[in-house]
Amino acid sequence: MRKPGSRPFRVATRSTGREINRQIALTLIRTHQPISRADLARRMGTRRGAVSLLVNELIEEGMVYEGATGEASRGRKPTFLYMDSRGRCAVAVDIRATRSFLMITDLVGRQLMEISSFATDHDPARFIKELGGRVKRLLAEHRDLGRCAGIGVVVPGMVDRDGETVVHAPALGWRDVPLRRPLASATSLPVQIENSGKACALSLMWSARGDANPPADLVFVSVSDGVGVGVTVRGEILRGRHNVAGEFGHVPLSVDGPPCACGARGCWESYVSNLATLGRYFGRPLVPGRPIPTEAATMTVDDLILRARGGDGKALAAVQSTARYLGLGLASIVNALDPDRIYVGGEITTAWDLIEPTVRAALAERALLASHGDTEIAIVKAEDYPRLRGAAALIGAPAFAASVVA
Repeated sequence: MRKPGSRPFRVATRSTGREINRQIALTLIRTHQPISRADLARRMGTRRGAVSLLVNELIEEGMVYEGATGEASRGRKPTFLYMDSRGRCAVAVDIRATRSFLMITDLVGRQLMEISSFATDHDPARFIKELGGRVKRLLAEHRDLGRCAGIGVVVPGMVDRDGETVVHAPALGWRDVPLRRPLASATSLPVQIENSGKACALSLMWSARGDANPPADLVFVSVSDGVGVGVTVRGEILRGRHNVAGEFGHVPLSVDGPPCACGARGCWESYVSNLATLGRYFGRPLVPGRPIPTEAATMTVDDLILRARGGDGKALAAVQSTARYLGLGLASIVNALDPDRIYVGGEITTAWDLIEPTVRAALAERALLASHGDTEIAIVKAEDYPRLRGAAALIGAPAFAASVVA
């Protein structure tokens, strides 16, 4: 018998199989709703009577409800099943170096209202006070959305294993900042905190729409104010001993490269972040936490891409340079992890039709094996809000997670 590892687990009992089937049923209903009991039984490969017993329990617990009736060529008309998120909601928060974003969702991650944002104050106490006040006002203005189940927060930095403290967020200048408890106290709501890259990877696995069965081994790379990377291995988030696994953004491309917000030089992030791209256009390094020229502060990467598409040669050169560095960094990920698929999100991806050949060429140049150069790369559109979706998943996903048993 294989000895269980150090991960928390509980000993299997006679009820374990039923609990696992319950989680499978919940996940299938979430990803395929509306779905009939007969279709659910077929997907689970079990008898309809057994599935009906599970579904009845889930209905009694308020997890599932029966909705519309479908058509049938013969026999009884099927009644469709839905996840029951009625009267409950979650608040998703995406903290970035420049602005922070808020979204209210239902418990399966569907957006319920317009996204709002505000300037990020780098002083932790002032930021928590501002965020807490905005969350309370937002919920008070939308009481019709029901009871809030909690706040999911993603941060551009490392979070301790307990999910209490932001250990290091270079772009914010935060070290060992308690965040979960002060925000919970300010809002009187449960709070869950996660690194932005890990949250994006979680959102892919948990998404209520799109690909319901993403690859078991995937990597999400979020390129924005910084670079966040989330890694899943065999369908689980890779965390490491201190919950900081996957920090490829601070792996150096050159030890003599440009300064990074973390204090080192030549980190991948210092070559591909939004500030790095804009800095190349203006011919000077732009570093978080340092004064930025007015002309650079008022321009975004989206503006730069529009200029590149409009024939501005300097803008196109800046974007293509970022593309090359992006590909070189992706090669490090492929060589180290050999994932089934890499997802890339962030503003630079709006120019994917312009930069994909450059990214691919740089990836192939540094890949250890020729086959690595063909690693699938999928673009996640900015309008899909992967970071906010990941924040929402921090509140909704635990209901679908099964315990590790041995």
